[in-house]
Amino acid sequence: MNDKRSWWRSVRWTLAGALLGILAGGLYWRFVGCSSGSCPITASPWLSMLWGGAMGALLGSSVKSTPRKGDAA
Repeated sequence: MNDKRSWWRSVRWTLAGALLGILAGGLYWRFVGCSSGSCPITASPWLSMLWGGAMGALLGSSVKSTPRKGDAA
């Protein structure tokens, strides 16, 4: 059980960043996007969400969690 908990603590910021990035990429495509279709990333909602998720995961993975008082290092 402790393995699952430590795994979750190590990936939770990465997953949260990816989900927020996917949402942001979809919103960017919807409200800004590329009307001519010549923009390789923002012409497709799927590519826009994919790139947003990747950037969000990278940003989320850079967040370091500080250990709590009772946790082992």
